[in-house]
Amino acid sequence: MAKILFILQLALAAYGLYHILLSFFSLHRRVEDYSATPPRHSFAVVIAAHNEEKVIGELIKSVFRSEYPRELYEVFVVADNCTDRTAEIARSLGATVIERYNPHERGKGYALEYGFQRIFALPRKFDAFIILDADNLVSPHFLQVMNHRLARGEKIIQGYLDTKNPDDTWISRSIYVGYLISNRFCQLARHNLGLSCALGGTGMCIAAEVLKRFGWGMTTLTEDLEFQTKALLCGLRVTWAHEAAVYDEKPLTLKQSWRQRQRWMQGHCQVAGRYFFRLMWEGIRTRDFKKIDGALYLLRPYFTMMVGLAALLSIFELDWSRIDLWWFVKGFSGQYLYMALALLLERAPLRAYLWLLYYPVFALTWIPITYAGFIYRHRRAWCHTQHVRNISWEQLKTWHRYRMQRKWHGAENPE
Repeated sequence: MAKILFILQLALAAYGLYHILLSFFSLHRRVEDYSATPPRHSFAVVIAAHNEEKVIGELIKSVFRSEYPRELYEVFVVADNCTDRTAEIARSLGATVIERYNPHERGKGYALEYGFQRIFALPRKFDAFIILDADNLVSPHFLQVMNHRLARGEKIIQGYLDTKNPDDTWISRSIYVGYLISNRFCQLARHNLGLSCALGGTGMCIAAEVLKRFGWGMTTLTEDLEFQTKALLCGLRVTWAHEAAVYDEKPLTLKQSWRQRQRWMQGHCQVAGRYFFRLMWEGIRTRDFKKIDGALYLLRPYFTMMVGLAALLSIFELDWSRIDLWWFVKGFSGQYLYMALALLLERAPLRAYLWLLYYPVFALTWIPITYAGFIYRHRRAWCHTQHVRNISWEQLKTWHRYRMQRKWHGAENPE
C-alpha cells in the first residue's frame, strides 16, 4: 500500500507542478484596443431556454444594450419544451423565437442543434454565432471584442466567465472565487502560451464556417467539451477573450451545485473515454503540444479521484503522531497566498479574500462528486438547473463596478 501511495503522490505532484508552472504565464495580460477594429462581423446570438421566464428578459435587454451596431446582430431564443411565458417575453423584447417540442430529446445540446439548423436555413447569413445561457448577462462591449478577435483570424473564442450572484451564499461565493482562479491561472495562461482554452458552455463565439463544419450534434452531457476536443483534433484551438465578460447565475445550495457539477463530471468522463487516447496519440505523432495539453485536460476527473484515493490511503499509512502541525500551517498559508494572487490580479473585492478561507471546503466536495460522475458516466439523463435570480444589468454594475472598469479600460490602467 505504501508503494501505491508513493506512486499516486508522485503522479499528483507532477500534475500539480505542471499547472503551477502553467499559471506563471498568466501574470501578464496584454492590453488590446478593441475599439480600433471597425464593426463588420454579423452575429447570431443564440439562447437555449427551458422555462426561463424569470431571467430571460434581463438577458435579452443586456444584449440589446451592446455597444455594437444593431443591424449587425440578431437575438434568437430557442424555447425548448417550454410551458411558461419564456417565448412570450422573448418576443415582446424583440428576440426571434424558435419553439421546439420534443419530450424525448431534452436538453441544451438538442435545443442548440435544432436552433442552429433553423438559423442556417434563413436567407440572412451570419459570420459567427454567440452562445449564451438564459440566466446570463453580457457586458456591453462583448460583441465588439468578438468582432476584433474574428478580424484577427480566431475561430472559436471563449469569453470571460463571471458570476451574477457572488454574494448570495457560501456556495455562490466559493464558485465565484473558483472562477476567478480558473479564469486567470488556467484560461489566460493557456491563451498566452498558444494552447487551447476550455469552452465554458456559455459566452462562446464560434465562426459560422466552423459550426457548419463540425455541427453541434454532440452526444455527451458536456457538448461544449466534446466540441472543443473534436476541433482540437483538427488543429483548431479555443482562444480566450479576457475582456468579454458574461455573468452567470450560480447555484445557491450545495445540493443544486452537486447536481450541476456531477452532470459536468459525467460528461467529462464520457468525452475522456472517447477522445483521450486519440488526442494524445495525435499530439505525440504530430508533435503538437496543444493536443497533448488538451488530452491532459481530459484527465482532470481522474486526477481528482486520485487525490481522494491518496488522501484515504494517507489516513492508514501516515504516522500521525509524528506530523508537525506547523507543516500544515505553512502548507495552507502557501496555498492561500497562491490563490490570493489570482484574486489580486483580477481586482477582486476585499471580502473575496475572506471567502478564500473556506473555498478549500467547497473544493474538497469535487472528490465525491467526481466519483459519482465517473460511476454514472454512462447515463444520459439531463437535469434542468432552475434559475431564480432576476438581476438587472444596473444592479450587476454596482457590485462589479471596479472590476469592470479595470478590465475594459486596461489601456489606462495597465497591469
